[in-house]
Amino acid sequence: MCQLLGLNCATPTDATFSFTGFCRRGGATDQHADGWGIAFFEGKGLRLFVDEHSAAESQMAAFLRTYPLKSRNIIAHVRKATIGQVCLENAHPFSRELWGRHWVFAHNGDLKDYQPRLHAQFRPVGSTDSERAFCWLMQELAKSHAELPSVAELTLTLRELVPQVRRFGSFNFLLSNGEALWAHCSTNLHWLVRQHPFQAATLKDQDWTVDFAQLNQPGDRAAVIVTQPLTDNEPWTAFAPDELKVFVDGLPQD
Repeated sequence: MCQLLGLNCATPTDATFSFTGFCRRGGATDQHADGWGIAFFEGKGLRLFVDEHSAAESQMAAFLRTYPLKSRNIIAHVRKATIGQVCLENAHPFSRELWGRHWVFAHNGDLKDYQPRLHAQFRPVGSTDSERAFCWLMQELAKSHAELPSVAELTLTLRELVPQVRRFGSFNFLLSNGEALWAHCSTNLHWLVRQHPFQAATLKDQDWTVDFAQLNQPGDRAAVIVTQPLTDNEPWTAFAPDELKVFVDGLPQD
């Protein structure tokens, strides 16, 4: 299985602390060494980095750990290959355009015998079940709405679509269009919100403690979503099975 990391923030924030601990799971403290990737939204633009090598040993990942790109929506992934060979085109996150916006998707799980009917606009480049599921979601969202709907409308549509994929297997995923971040759990996913009054946090996978009170202002806020908690001294909340949550400005929405 793979692992997921997402950040949804009220103000542009760097992922250096979380990404550092997360990369260790890509071949050092865990066995997810079959590729990695991370996507940063910047306004309507997107910076997407993917690599078929392990995150723990990748020079590109090392560069990003020391180069603090700031974003309000970030999605990262470390892969343990189950469907599809280890190669660049199978590295998550995946990106597509819809309604004049970039969409980014990363998946953890296995979808057995999943071969949805896809039309020409949305086709997978690689051979993973994950990319096929992403293409199908984009296709069905495009069918459901003529133009970009509100976050609330998108959430309602996703609640109808996700069970149609979920019946093929485990479907933990992160999805963002730069405005909001959707997270769905079928097996394991956890979240927390870092906000004022900020406290110190210590990574599980590396000996590093950061006092966020020294780095943030009262208006800063970040929701962090991850497969398994990254820190051992923060109040992580587990998603319920088959729960879909949407985060906007660093907070979960009802």
